[in-house]
Amino acid sequence: MQFKDIVGQQDIADRLAAAIDSGRVSHAQMLLGDTPEALPMALAYLQYLCCTDRRHEDGHADSCGQCPNCKKIGQLMHPDLHLVFPNPPNGSNTVSAADYQKEYHDFLLEKGAAGSLEEWHAFLGTDIKTSMIRERDAAHIVEVLNLKPYEGGWRMLVVWKPTAMNPSAANELLKTLEEPLPGTIILLVDDSDEGLLPTIRSRVQTTRLRPPQTERKAEETALFAPLIVGWLRLLFKLKMKELAAQVDKMAALNRQQQKQLVMYASSLMRECFLCTAAGRPCHLGSGDEKFDSQFPKMITVNNIETIEGILDEALFALERNANAKIALMELSFRMSKALKKR
Repeated sequence: MQFKDIVGQQDIADRLAAAIDSGRVSHAQMLLGDTPEALPMALAYLQYLCCTDRRHEDGHADSCGQCPNCKKIGQLMHPDLHLVFPNPPNGSNTVSAADYQKEYHDFLLEKGAAGSLEEWHAFLGTDIKTSMIRERDAAHIVEVLNLKPYEGGWRMLVVWKPTAMNPSAANELLKTLEEPLPGTIILLVDDSDEGLLPTIRSRVQTTRLRPPQTERKAEETALFAPLIVGWLRLLFKLKMKELAAQVDKMAALNRQQQKQLVMYASSLMRECFLCTAAGRPCHLGSGDEKFDSQFPKMITVNNIETIEGILDEALFALERNANAKIALMELSFRMSKALKKR
């Protein structure tokens, strides 16, 4: 699986590849997204991590797809790649994902790793309600992550749908996340982290996949664009009375809309970065031509990572039901500072 095979997530792929290129590989990460690209992105990330001939063309990075590591990961045959996923009991308390590896590999190859949990159980012909990740799976995780890497590189674990873990398995995973052996990388992949232990969420670096700009609903753009454009303009002036009034408008949205608003802002930042860093034509589509033509130059290689981190932290706070006015005002101050460091 290569980054180029994943539609509509090039900006996320660029960020993940840049982290690997700079040596900033977190041992515990989570890829979240209510989108079929989440698991393919995890596999493409690992393929790029292990690739021995990485490519950098047209402003984008990708694995070569041809070296032995690329081929093995692409075929899900790399001996240091381990997969854990929800599995049915099959009438036995000792069953685990290890017993369904062949079926899961066949399923991923058939679906291009983009299948849903419902499709996985349809593939097996089992009841989705009985599926989970159990103690035996946790024991398997501990076992494989204590093995010496066969290829002398990374120990790689992908946990698909970690929210399906029962409490015992979740607690065992938490211990693994706390003290993994050197050269270990653990990727959790799910639609959402709701229901996951807070202690697990706090120990992983989270990357959220979002629908590409072309797939946004027109009504969402109509609602969020005027708010974000007005807010961003005020960040340069920092007139507190006007800024406070704008934040009040943003906080007046319901909780789901507040989160969508922050995600919309993040997608605009990434689009701007692709304009300035890769020379891509700008299609912000905010409805404000002056903003669309002038603002992209404010987002550069010097501040994009900081800005994305700030927005992700604000989204995390809103997801945890933080006071919206406080979270959005804190976001405003931090964004204002970051935008001036271009």
